[in-house]
Amino acid sequence: MAVETLSPDWEFDRVDDGSQKIHAEVQLKNYGKFLEEYTSQLRRIEDALDDSIGDVWDFNLDPIALKLLPYEQSSLLELIKTENKVLNKVITVYAALCCEIKKLKYEAETKFYNGLLFYGEGATDSSMVEGDCQIQMGRFISFLQELSCFVTRCYEVVMNVVHQLAALYISNKIAPKIIETTGVHFQTMYEHLGELLTVLLTLDEIIDNHITLKDHWTMYKRLLKSVHHNPSKFGIQEEKLKPFEKFLLKLEGQLLDGMIFQACIEQQFDSLNGGVSVSKNSTFAEEFAHSIRSIFANVEARLGEPSEIDQRDKYVGVCGLFVLHFQIFRTVDKKFYKSLLDICKKVPAITLTANIIWFPDNFLIQKIPAAAKLLDKKSLQAIKIHRDTFLQQKAQSLTKDVQSYYVFVSSWMMKMESILSKEQRMDKFAEDLTSRCNVFIQGFLYAYSISTIIKTTMNLYMSMQKPMTKTSVKALCRLVELLKKRVISDKKYSEQRLDVLSALVLAENTLNGPSTKQRRLIVSLALSVGTQMKTFKDEELFPLQVVMKKLDLISELRERVQTQCDCCFLYWHRAVFPIYLDDVYENAVDAARLHYMFSALRDCVPAMMHARHLESYEVLLDCYDKEIMEILNEHLLDKLCKEIEKDLRLSVHTHLKLDDRNPFKVGMKDLALFFSLNPIRFFNRFIDIRAYVTHYLDKTFYNLTTVALHDWATYSEMRNLATQRYGLVMTEAHLPSQTLEQGLDVLEIMRNIHIFVSRYLYNLNNQIFIERTSNNKHLNTINIRHIANSIRTHGTGIMNTTVNFTYQFLKKKFYIFSQFMYDEHIKSRLIKDIRFFREIKDQNDHKYPFERAEKFNRGIRKLGITPEGQSYLDQFRQLISQIGNAMGYVRMIRSGGLHCSSNAIRFVPDLEDIVNFEELVKEEGLAEETLKAARHLDSVLSDHTRNSAEGTEYFKMLVDVFAPEFRRPKNIHLRNFYIIVPPLTLNFVEHSISCKEKLNKKNKIGAAFTDDGFAMGVAYILKLLDQYQEFDSLHWFQSVREKYLKEMRAVAKQQNVQSTSQDEKLLQTMNLTQKRLDVYLQEFELLYFSLSSARIFFRADKTAAEENQEKKEKEEEAKTSNGDLSDSTVSADPVVK
Repeated sequence: MAVETLSPDWEFDRVDDGSQKIHAEVQLKNYGKFLEEYTSQLRRIEDALDDSIGDVWDFNLDPIALKLLPYEQSSLLELIKTENKVLNKVITVYAALCCEIKKLKYEAETKFYNGLLFYGEGATDSSMVEGDCQIQMGRFISFLQELSCFVTRCYEVVMNVVHQLAALYISNKIAPKIIETTGVHFQTMYEHLGELLTVLLTLDEIIDNHITLKDHWTMYKRLLKSVHHNPSKFGIQEEKLKPFEKFLLKLEGQLLDGMIFQACIEQQFDSLNGGVSVSKNSTFAEEFAHSIRSIFANVEARLGEPSEIDQRDKYVGVCGLFVLHFQIFRTVDKKFYKSLLDICKKVPAITLTANIIWFPDNFLIQKIPAAAKLLDKKSLQAIKIHRDTFLQQKAQSLTKDVQSYYVFVSSWMMKMESILSKEQRMDKFAEDLTSRCNVFIQGFLYAYSISTIIKTTMNLYMSMQKPMTKTSVKALCRLVELLKKRVISDKKYSEQRLDVLSALVLAENTLNGPSTKQRRLIVSLALSVGTQMKTFKDEELFPLQVVMKKLDLISELRERVQTQCDCCFLYWHRAVFPIYLDDVYENAVDAARLHYMFSALRDCVPAMMHARHLESYEVLLDCYDKEIMEILNEHLLDKLCKEIEKDLRLSVHTHLKLDDRNPFKVGMKDLALFFSLNPIRFFNRFIDIRAYVTHYLDKTFYNLTTVALHDWATYSEMRNLATQRYGLVMTEAHLPSQTLEQGLDVLEIMRNIHIFVSRYLYNLNNQIFIERTSNNKHLNTINIRHIANSIRTHGTGIMNTTVNFTYQFLKKKFYIFSQFMYDEHIKSRLIKDIRFFREIKDQNDHKYPFERAEKFNRGIRKLGITPEGQSYLDQFRQLISQIGNAMGYVRMIRSGGLHCSSNAIRFVPDLEDIVNFEELVKEEGLAEETLKAARHLDSVLSDHTRNSAEGTEYFKMLVDVFAPEFRRPKNIHLRNFYIIVPPLTLNFVEHSISCKEKLNKKNKIGAAFTDDGFAMGVAYILKLLDQYQEFDSLHWFQSVREKYLKEMRAVAKQQNVQSTSQDEKLLQTMNLTQKRLDVYLQEFELLYFSLSSARIFFRADKTAAEENQEKKEKEEEAKTSNGDLSDSTVSADPVVK
């Protein structure tokens, strides 16, 4: 059937000549080649990336970890199969109980310990609101209920273990035995029972040390009482309250009164209905005591030794078993009790979990007071004293210990490296495995010792409430790093040689099958039975036990290493983290150790996930994350940023006199090492120190450049230096139009125009402002380009605002001007001068006499002078100069605006013919957004065209706004101004000459070569008063020229006379006089030219009446052409309204 449906092609392929095979081989070869190339490429990428300092396990490059726990799906019943059915049952029961205990222990360690320990965390006192405590406890009740069920289950298991053991060891000689128990010691069972008792004991200790938990519980009970009085208010049915209260009382009695362990050992172990007899069973009592002693003998030999593994935990179990034995059988072996207490001298305290520390002496005295009375008080006191001295000794030897462990761990890592890089030889396979096994175990032992030192020392300090020295803190932190180094290296190598480990487990396993926990448990139970009746000789048994121990260690190596290297306890000692960071910052050479510390801090996270008192454990994690990050920022990152910025600043400003930076004197830190660190992983982020500092510098430099744009070059230099010195890749600021020609900013001048006009001098011809005096070696100047650049930065809108500010300034100055002109002394003299001129003008050829101006000048000086030696006329001249400077600034703003607009419009090809983009877009039928953009472009272009073509007539506006007020009848006293101009010019010329002469002197204070503000001010005020004609009628400058020419002719005449008499001194005097007259005449001429130039700005050719007439004519023309004024007429003075 199938053959019929085949296509003809297929039929042809069936009779193949082997070409297909060749094709397949070629493809396979190509594929193989590709794979090889791809692998080598990946290897190159990995090598390029893997430049990390220290062997920190990189989560980016090794995202996959291998779990090396042996695993199989066989059940206990399948594993325990022998011909002996009774033995099968015994071993099965015991194995099942041991597995149950292991599960309970695991549940306690992960879920219940952490749930209790973290209760109350994640909420600071400041953030706690009234009622938060009760809410937290309310959430926690369900957890306590689960704990109650767990504790009850533990009681049942303890009871069952005791019953099962008692059933095997029967003291009744007549009764049949289940199996022959002579010489059979199920020590494993007792060890497991000890572990379970340790769990109960730990729960007691955690709750006993938890003050927050007890406080919240009390508050919760009070809350319940208030609910009881008024249940309807809280919306609770009264009948539900009673059972709940009972339930709470049960919880309190069972869990919170510190009786968990006590209640367990006080159970009724004897069955009431004729079941198993326990307390009267002497055989069982002896077996129980024998097993405790055997376990203790193993523990005692290794406790406190370098080869110690889990003996401390077993010692806690032994103490628990001893108390249980006493509780059941009511007998005490005094000698054994004493030897148990003697251990306290070796081990003064044992860490049960996290920050819970346990003192065995207190426990034994409290639980077996009868035996404690038999001992003398001195020996008990000695234990307490020894504990204090132990802590002191540890603190002293800590630094030394750290150094020695540093050497040990480093050499261990080298060994690890070397054994894994060696070639494997098949003939020495077993030897290699044994040596590797030994190295692994040695590493684990180091981890255990380091872990024990850290936990014991830190927790002892905490429980005894003694302060820790900084040296101790640093030393402990170094140990934490070593611990993380160990575990991380281990992970790395375990993955490298999975096959080696698997082989190792198999080679050393005396059984056929994987070395699972269950199999090993069964082996140990079976050996308990199998070694009776001298099956093995002692010398045969010992190697077997050693192999079994090694097998246990190697099979659970990963698990055990993780347990020992778990730094969850650091959560309770977070106070050391700031000190540690300060130390890392001070000793930057070893910056890579940060990775290890953060790896240790990450260990706290899985434990926190069991917190149940908050809405979600995420709240606690966020709180922890925030706290650690705040500490890191404060103690490392921010300090680093500030230090780097300071270093860059000082390096760039070396030309200034700074503190001594000689590294030989003040020391030097190489902070660049922090930037070679790989990013540190913490929670769901990577902390990249390089990126953090780069961002900080970028932000700082940008912000400071925006504040002071003229500093951009300095910050640019600092950026380059940061790249060269620290390898930081900085971002360019790209601030708009920052240029070296920014000068003083328009905004800055605008805000401080009153200071600007008094400190700067105006030059009319070059349109430039020059600083009057400066503390620096140079004077600042401001020209049109500066203003144009400034307008380009801030936008053209700033121009109108500037003119507005100038208007406000002029208002204040004109008020002072008016007061001066109104002064009686001044007014009376001016009126007298006007009258005098009218009388003599016909005789004097209509010229104002020079002597009269000179007399006025002298007369004013008599009125008084300021401490600086200035007369009232000097001050009045300065006032007019300032008004003129303000007008000069307005002129410069307009020129700067035109300059800026013409620069912007230069890209438009033809200003006469600008296309309308909006119409073009409409024609093409493009989108609405495009139309909007085109409209915007049109308006920008028309603005620029208008601005570049004409600009705004700011001078005209400033004349129009003040002129009406100046010309009012009430300000008639201002009409005398034109007559004060001659003495003012005389005063100005004298001042100007003295300033120019100072230029050649050493002390240049007060030196200046230009001050055209005066000419601008006079021209502006004359325009406002419409007094150009009155001033011109004085023919003042002609009068001055004639006066000086006359004097110069007289001097020349004298020179001719004197040259014949050859009186040199007199000739010199004559020359000096000639020179002085020349200078004065030249200065007057300059002032005349400046004033004439300034008058052009204010259209001095026309009087006010003529201007008004012109205005009327224009309006009439507009009316006739348009019929009327259009609605879109713009007011003449939009700015100064």
